[in-house]
Amino acid sequence: MSTEVFITRTASFLPFEPVGNDEIESVLGMIGGKPSRARRIVLRSNGIRQRHYAIDRATGEPAMSNAQLTARAIRELGEVGRVDALACGTSLPDQLMPGHGVMVHGELGWPRLEVTSFAGICLSGTAALKHAWLSVRAGDARRAVATGSELASPILLARHFEAESEHQVNMLEARPEIAFEKDFLRWMLSDGAGAMLLEREPRGPLSLRIEWIELSSAAHELPACMYAGADKRADGSLAGWLHHPVSDWASKSIFAVKQDVRLLDENIARATFAEPLTALIAKHGLRAQDVDWFLPHMSSCYFADRLAATLEEIGLPIPRERWFTNLTTRGNTGSASPYIMLDELFRSGRISCGQRLLMYVPESGRFSSGFVCLEAV
Repeated sequence: MSTEVFITRTASFLPFEPVGNDEIESVLGMIGGKPSRARRIVLRSNGIRQRHYAIDRATGEPAMSNAQLTARAIRELGEVGRVDALACGTSLPDQLMPGHGVMVHGELGWPRLEVTSFAGICLSGTAALKHAWLSVRAGDARRAVATGSELASPILLARHFEAESEHQVNMLEARPEIAFEKDFLRWMLSDGAGAMLLEREPRGPLSLRIEWIELSSAAHELPACMYAGADKRADGSLAGWLHHPVSDWASKSIFAVKQDVRLLDENIARATFAEPLTALIAKHGLRAQDVDWFLPHMSSCYFADRLAATLEEIGLPIPRERWFTNLTTRGNTGSASPYIMLDELFRSGRISCGQRLLMYVPESGRFSSGFVCLEAV
C-alpha cells in the first residue's frame, strides 16, 4: 500500500561570492587574451545578472568537486537522522565511473544505504527526486534525500574555447537565438547544488506534500539537440566518444557541450511544454486558478514570453505574478536549478498552507520534460 510523501526540508549550496556580469571573464579567463564581444549580447538576452563559480580566484582552478558540492548542499539540510535512500542527479559528474551518487555518499560518510545515480541534463535532478519519492511512497524507505547538482565552471574556462569569428558575433545581433552556440555557455551555465529530505509524515511549520511527478521524453520523434562526448553524423545520429580516435577528442572538441540551436528554437516549447502539459491538464484536472506558484526552470529569460503565450494557448493561463524564478540572481545551474528555486521560495515565508505549486523542468538533450505538483501543508 502506497503512502503519502512530504518534502520536509530543502537546502542549497552556491559556492563563493556571486559573480556579476562584468566579473565573469576575470574568473573564467579571456579567450585569446581578448574580451568577448559576444558576452553582452548573450547576457542581454538571458537576463542573468549574477551567478556562482566554484573557482579559486587565486589559482583559477576548481576549488571543489561536484561530489563535494553536492555533499555541502545535503549538509545544509541539517541533522536528518537515519536516511535509507540517497538519489543524486547531475549532468556533469566528476568521472565516467563510478556513479555520482556513490561519490557523494563517500563524501558524506553516512552508514550503508541505497544509493542511485541519475544521468542526463537538467532533468536528472528531477528524476532523482521521483526515485526518492517512489522509494518512500512504496514503503522501502522512511527517509530519502534527493539532489541535483552542477559543476559547470571547469568546462567554461577560457582554455577550452576557441575565439569567436566576426561572422558569429555579427549573427548574434540579428538573431538572438544564435546566442545558443558554443560561446553562449560561458555566459549561461554556473555552479550550484540542492537537496531535499523526503519523509512519510509532514513536519512543522511547513511541508510540501508531493501530489505527483511526471516525466516524459520526445526522443521517439526528435534527434539529439544538446550533447557532449559525441559528434553528430550527417544523418543526425550521434557518434559517441568511443567511436572517435583519441586524436579527435581535442581537435574536434568531442567533449565540448554542443547544441543544435535551430532544433531547439523550433521544438522546445511544443515538445517539452505544450504537448506534455496538455496531457497532464487532462489527466490531473489542472486549472490555472488552482496553481498558486508556477516554478519554471528556464535556461534564459528569452523563453519567458514564449512560456506565457503557451500557457494561454493550452488553457492554463497562470498570471506572471504567480511565477517564481531566481534565474537572474542564481544563474542557470541545470539539474540543480529546480532545487535552488524551490529552496529559496520555501524559506521565504511566501508559501501558505493549502497552496499548490507546479514545477516545470525541461531539458533539450532529446527534448525531455518533468512536471512536479506539490501542496503546502
